[in-house]
Amino acid sequence: MFHGSMVALVTPMQPDGALDEEGLARLVEFHVDKGTDALVVVGTTGESATVDFDEHCHIIRRSVELAAGRLPVIAGTGANSTTEAIQLTRCAMEAGADACLLVTPYYNKPTQEGLYLHYKAVAEAVAIPQILYNVPGRTAVDLKTETVERLAGISNIVGLKDATGDLERARELIARCGGRLDLFSGDDATAMEFLLLGGKGVISVTANVLPAEMHAICEAAAVSDRATAEAINRRIDPMHHALFLESNPIPVKWALHEMGLIGTGIRLPLTPLSEPMREPLRAAMRQAGIHF
Repeated sequence: MFHGSMVALVTPMQPDGALDEEGLARLVEFHVDKGTDALVVVGTTGESATVDFDEHCHIIRRSVELAAGRLPVIAGTGANSTTEAIQLTRCAMEAGADACLLVTPYYNKPTQEGLYLHYKAVAEAVAIPQILYNVPGRTAVDLKTETVERLAGISNIVGLKDATGDLERARELIARCGGRLDLFSGDDATAMEFLLLGGKGVISVTANVLPAEMHAICEAAAVSDRATAEAINRRIDPMHHALFLESNPIPVKWALHEMGLIGTGIRLPLTPLSEPMREPLRAAMRQAGIHF
């Protein structure tokens, strides 16, 4: 259903933390122009943890309007409350999103049975296509392959974003679930290998600043052209790492500001990129051919 380079879009903000509507419009046009395959909005990179419910729904609605059918819009609607996840997912469906991305419930550390019942409840409550999202480093809970297999039997659960960076896990997921779910990398540093193993795409932080390159890697991997994919990935690999010099989305928002695409706004408890990290990020940007 979805494939290729899907950008984990930042949420542009004013210096005081207010939403930056003009910045959002610029980013959507940037990704349309550069060949991005889908927009993933209000996820981790979109600071979903610090936007309130009304803002969350507004960002989804406005992104759908700005995309205007030119790109699919996948809305982050996960929460550690099943009721809230259902409400956000219903909001996204009503706003016209093409699918929802639901992170595993964070902090409260549910069991595998709890994860299964959580996702089952959301899927049964809201008919929109849904993509599971496993990022243990953020949530303190790991969605096991056995649980993914169980969830693959629910008709509107259509995919999984795996952000573990574990290629053995990727092989296992593709072998056991690849025929029933679209599998996406959520780790830019290992995304190329994930794609060459048979993954359908990547939900990418790097694509915020290198959309054409991430699209090209996905295109090459889709036809098993390892040489082309490796040549592009080798040049931009420092960006995959530099964008995590501090917690995501701190570095990527700073890089986009340097590129003149957004302002400096970011919400507490996140802070702008610290001074010692700026030159290393600039160096990676130069190596990747980013103009700023």
